[in-house]
Parts: sequence; structure tokens; C-alpha cells
Amino acid sequence: MKHGVAFRKFSRTSSHRMLMLRNLVTSLLQHEQIKTTLPKAKDTARLAEKIITLGKKGDLTAFRRATGFLLDQSLVPKLFSELAQRYAERPGGYTRIHKFGNRPGDNAPHAILELVDNPRDLRFQMTARAVGWELLGKKVGQESLQSLTANGISDIEGIIEKEKIVPPEARGELRSVTRRNLQKVLRYQGSDAVEKMSRIAEDHVDTLLAQPLALKEIAAAKQEKKNKAAAFAGIRLKAGQTLPGGVRSTLHLAQGALGKENPGRWQWFTRRKLGVDKTSVWNQL
Repeated sequence: MKHGVAFRKFSRTSSHRMLMLRNLVTSLLQHEQIKTTLPKAKDTARLAEKIITLGKKGDLTAFRRATGFLLDQSLVPKLFSELAQRYAERPGGYTRIHKFGNRPGDNAPHAILELVDNPRDLRFQMTARAVGWELLGKKVGQESLQSLTANGISDIEGIIEKEKIVPPEARGELRSVTRRNLQKVLRYQGSDAVEKMSRIAEDHVDTLLAQPLALKEIAAAKQEKKNKAAAFAGIRLKAGQTLPGGVRSTLHLAQGALGKENPGRWQWFTRRKLGVDKTSVWNQL
């Protein structure tokens, strides 16, 4: 029978492993969003849940245990004030793990570990954009694109307020999956969360409406510029291209504005080139 195989070892000694996890928890409380491998994220989330629970207790014993665990002592007031107030009504589940593909190099599974309801909450941002996408998809079939571009979608905040109390199985303005995610991210947040979500949804709707028009204008501008530059297409220099008789090297041309002349270089170290240097004339085209 195997014993002592409850947790991951990470190919480290117990002291090294615990110090690594303490460092990850400290970084999570400081930045509220970190990126690491998936196994490390799972063990870090397990310890971060316990540390935030200590912050919610707020007694002297919890203060001493948190102070001994965190590597940065300046984060202890944040734990016992800001984070304790944020998660006062939440019974648990203070962290969230997003899978982020595989890491280049060793192909290790990547993940983003974050505190829920943080200022850069990924689930909140994704839900707000999904709300804007679905509302715009319904309006496109009812109104013309010109009117939507001019007026946008009105009363998004009111729609979000209504969807907060609609059961997930009932019919509404949003899909059941989006409505369930909306109610989940707004459940323990303050009164300003609805206004913030509606603002993000409106910005995403404006982006979706403006992107086709912007791409059309960019394509037209590129075509016009291409027609004007057709006469100079054969003689205009490209990056890293030099001229017969030029004194600048190909590396200097490729660096562009970053390439600087070396005033301390002696003249007899410079190889003179035959012909006439017309670099300044070509650069004016």
C-alpha cells in the first residue's frame, strides 16, 4: 500500500514546494490574477481559499497565521480589510481557474488563476461581451444596420436588471447559458456592477458595429495609396535594402531610426565603396 501520495510533489522537497506555493499565493493576493501551470494553480487555489478564510475571521490567531504564511507583510492589511469585505457574503469559492492552453517550450498545461470579483475579472468581461453580442444579434434582424450604427442599442442596463431575476429555464432577451453566467457573476457584487456590465456591453456593441465600417475605409485608403505609389513601386527602398555606392550597411538600414552613427570610429577602419552615394535622394521618395 502506498502512503503519502495525497498531494502533488512537483519534483521538489517539502520545504522548496511549500515556499513555492507561498510565493504563488502572495503573488495572487497582490496582483489578483496570475498565470502558471494547471497543477500549480490547483494547489495554489486550495491554499488561497484558506488564507482568505483567515482574513474573514479577523481574530488575533488568524492574523498571526496569515502573517507567518505570506511572504510580503504589506499584503496583510489588504487581506483583512479589502478582501474580507469583498467576500463577506460569499460562503466560499474565492478563486477561479481558466485553462489557457499549453505553454510553448515544454508543452505544460497553462492556466490563469484569479480572485473572483476582482477589477479585471475575466468571467465578468466575457459575460458582458456575450450580453452585447446577443442583444446586437437580435436587433440586426429587426432594424436596419444604418439605424443601429447611428443609435446603437438602448436600455442595456434595464435589460440586465430584468435578466437578473428571470429563471434560467424561462424565455428572455438572453440565452439560458448567458443568463446563468450573468446571475452568477452579479450575485455577490454591489449595485454598481450592473452599470459596469452595461457599459462594457455597450462598448462591445459599438466595436462590433464600427469594425466592418473601419475595415472598409482602411481597405479603400490602402487601395488609393497603392494607386498613388504605383509609379514609385520599383524604385522605393525596402527595409534592409541598400543602394549601389551607398556607405550605410544593410544592418544600419534595417535598424532604421535605431541605427546611430558611431562618431568614434576611425576613418581607415571604414571600407570605402565605389560609385556615388545617392542615399539622401532615394530617401526623399
